[in-house]
Amino acid sequence: MATLLHIDSSVMPGGASASRAVTDAFRKAWQDQHPAGTVIYRDLATDPVPHITADAHTAGFADPATHTPEQAAAFAARLELIEELEGADAILIGAPMYNYTIPSTLKAWLDNVVLFGRTGGENPSAKGTPVTVVASRGGSYAPGTPRESFEFVQTYLKALLEGALALEVDFIVPEMTMAPNNPALVEFIPLFEASREQALQAAEAKAKALAERLAA
Repeated sequence: MATLLHIDSSVMPGGASASRAVTDAFRKAWQDQHPAGTVIYRDLATDPVPHITADAHTAGFADPATHTPEQAAAFAARLELIEELEGADAILIGAPMYNYTIPSTLKAWLDNVVLFGRTGGENPSAKGTPVTVVASRGGSYAPGTPRESFEFVQTYLKALLEGALALEVDFIVPEMTMAPNNPALVEFIPLFEASREQALQAAEAKAKALAERLAA
């Protein structure tokens, strides 16, 4: 059966998080299609991975036989994350926008799994794996909006996941998530509600479509 690697990075718990609500809908639809399948789950907010260190970085380019004890330990932790990525049939990432970009915890995970000569480079080891990114944001940064030029979540993740790792990337973008909590945005609540419903439907549809594709 297929394996789903599910990564959440929102600091907000449960229903208080727009990205978690959508990744949860995706995961439930996926599990309905794969009741005997495997889900590897990492909550980077409650259980963050180590930020990349000099030992973890240099070990990735050195012969394991030459690793110092510190390099060996750091690379073992990094290797666990890399093998989870490589073993996944599909990947789901919750990536809320914080200060125009991704959470630092998600950046730390990416820094660990990107290893040129293995996951990146001429023959990426997870090439072609489908990745669904739920890129929630408090406002709107869509083309034509006043803050279009401040969109550094989709642009960055597309460049890294698709460009460096050769993954197959698809985005689901719930917008205006701050509208219900910010009086200055009250007029945008209908847009938020429509965007949320569209995102939830897209998550369920995408999960089902991927499940059918992998089962074929």
